[in-house]
Amino acid sequence: MAETGRDGPTKSATADREIVISRVISAPRELVFEAFTEVRHLSQWWGPEGFTTTTRAFEFRVGGAWDFVMHGPDGTDYQEWISWTEIAPPERIALRHGEFRGDPDAFESILTFTPEGSATRIEMRTIFPTKKLRDEAAEKYHAIEGGEQTLRNLATYVTQILRKGAEN
Repeated sequence: MAETGRDGPTKSATADREIVISRVISAPRELVFEAFTEVRHLSQWWGPEGFTTTTRAFEFRVGGAWDFVMHGPDGTDYQEWISWTEIAPPERIALRHGEFRGDPDAFESILTFTPEGSATRIEMRTIFPTKKLRDEAAEKYHAIEGGEQTLRNLATYVTQILRKGAEN
């Protein structure tokens, strides 16, 4: 991703290893942040289209972990593990994500939640250990499309919460 410096556009040092996805969600930042940080919400929307999630352990704190299985629409199970490295409610979360604790191919993600009027822009910046792993995630596992679908699922879920709240 390009960033602008005093002397014009410059590339970040990790640009060739990154995937950046963002979406504006029509909901307050606090609600979007809550949906991303409480397991009762996460299990309702996490993952690309057609995937479901089973949580084995969840402890939301710096150093805590979310151990879960994503079930693909073709019946394949994917072991997943996330550990939070920074939590700054309701603005930012940083995490490591791999198949298991100590996974050498684990990647880092930084999520920012920025108000845009009454809506929230969520940006998910994922930084892979190598360009090869980034390219493999994008090409073999369709990480960009999957990330976009995941944020779309989040937007749909949060919109349903707001609609139900308005009806009650």
